Amino acid sequence: MYEFNYQKASSVADASAKLAASADGRLLAGGQTLIASMKMRLVAPSDLIDLAGVTALTAIESTPGGLKIGAMATHASVAASPLVSKAIPALATLANGIGDRMVRQMGTIGGSVANNDPAADYPAALVALGATVHTDKRQMPADSFFKGMYETALAAGEIVTAITFPVPKRAAYIKFKNPASRYAIVGVFVAQTATGVRVAVTGAGPGVFRVPAMEAALGANFASAALDGIAVSATDLNTDMHASSEYRAHLVGVMAKRAVECALAG
Repeated sequence: MYEFNYQKASSVADASAKLAASADGRLLAGGQTLIASMKMRLVAPSDLIDLAGVTALTAIESTPGGLKIGAMATHASVAASPLVSKAIPALATLANGIGDRMVRQMGTIGGSVANNDPAADYPAALVALGATVHTDKRQMPADSFFKGMYETALAAGEIVTAITFPVPKRAAYIKFKNPASRYAIVGVFVAQTATGVRVAVTGAGPGVFRVPAMEAALGANFASAALDGIAVSATDLNTDMHASSEYRAHLVGVMAKRAVECALAG
């Protein structure tokens, strides 16, 4: 790990000012990916601006349309929240399946969303549920926020402050996980919402994506059998030591059916 300056922010405005004043600063929002990358000398920020002291970003609240989760809410707090479990139980289940206990205690929803790891769980939830990402400058729908592998629509110096989720009629997330890291080799989040069915896939490709054919079939008949015969192309999907693109394409169909069955089971 290279030398860096550590700074602790007291507010979002303070974090923004410290970030702007640094030569090559990075925000620390749990650090489960960033610290590991620094240890391997893959990144060498001049400054780390820690958001852990910004308690205003940890709140989980009910809103007239659903839920608002602060960017610094940990995976463990999302998993344990009675508000989340009541409004969107699939989101609580997803959070409880991230990494191990230490990762869940330290990692945050905002850090995961801003990092946009192609095998992370939260991007699938945001896209499937039609969530909105709030920053210190604007609001963006999840569909336009995630751009590709580790890439988002965030501008330089922009800070994620919260995510708002509408409450679906029913939803579920099922993943085929790496047995060591618990990252999604393939994860599928299915949500039946007021405006239709949304199916979002993580882990399979370079970024989260939707499957329109599945959404149309489930919109007509929300049952796992409705997905019979729908295949996802292996073109552009990931191939690595864990799974080939063809196997990932097969898993999308399997995980989608299981997610529908889980959603129906309540």
